[in-house]
Amino acid sequence: MSGLPISGVGGISTDTSRLKSADNLKKAGQQFEAVFTGMMLKSMRQAKLADPLFDSKALDTFTEMQDARVAQSMSESTPLGIGKAMTDFLSKSQGDLNESKADPPQ
Repeated sequence: MSGLPISGVGGISTDTSRLKSADNLKKAGQQFEAVFTGMMLKSMRQAKLADPLFDSKALDTFTEMQDARVAQSMSESTPLGIGKAMTDFLSKSQGDLNESKADPPQ
């Protein structure tokens, strides 16, 4: 056994202590931004203006993988701000996260 608290149904952990972490919230916002950007890129690809010369399933698969990597890279280096807005909104409801961001008394 790994020592983690596991419920009897489906082996799902009941330990929620990791959820109240500013780092986890930031990572979730970044992943949300990557998913959103990926959906936006996919939507833009579907709006083709013309048929491509070389169309195949392999090319479609490669394009999807490339778009997923571009979306992940965009969320890390030049985010749109949607993930940050989401994390800011969610952190307001968690008081212990806001206290850790506050400046220490001088």
